[in-house]
Amino acid sequence: MLDKSPEWVLDNNLIHIKNEFKKSIPSIILCSEPFHKIEFFNKLINSVESPIIFVDMDLLYTGYIESGMIQKKDNVVIFHPDKTNWIKKLSDIITKISKEKFLVVIDSFNGIYNIFDDLESAIFINSCIMLLSSLGRETNSFIVISAMVRKKENNEWILSPGGKQIIKSKKTGVYFLKKIEDDLIISVLKKNNTDSKIFKIEF
Repeated sequence: MLDKSPEWVLDNNLIHIKNEFKKSIPSIILCSEPFHKIEFFNKLINSVESPIIFVDMDLLYTGYIESGMIQKKDNVVIFHPDKTNWIKKLSDIITKISKEKFLVVIDSFNGIYNIFDDLESAIFINSCIMLLSSLGRETNSFIVISAMVRKKENNEWILSPGGKQIIKSKKTGVYFLKKIEDDLIISVLKKNNTDSKIFKIEF
């Protein structure tokens, strides 16, 4: 009988996780605790030497930097788009990642859909993300997007409607982030929401 237990990988340097992100663009990080995602993003950012664009929709990452709890790296550019300047900010990001390799972090789906609350805007946002992802594949960039979620009793994720459409794409990688004691645990989710591989990051 085959062992169906997921494979556990110790990945303190995030080498294996970044290899996963290369294979699946965009990569969606599902999380139930906002502070855990900031810990992970800080670890990810510190492991990357290429330029980084952080699209901070909920201002949590910016708050950590302004408070001094996180030190901003010189290769990080932070964008704070809103409904009035989204297209201009997006154009700036597209111009940058079309020329060289970047890590693009969009934090988060929830923040995006809070400012674009109608169906037409949701379709537009999805198109923007897929365009960024397409360009990212050409320049070997990472496109990583966080989404705050919770589970229903039937194990389905409760997520913004537009976010569900992105997750269903065959090119999208979906991961669940949680913390066990002092360690960050990232599970690679299959389309049936089961774990296929689990990465452990020790702190």
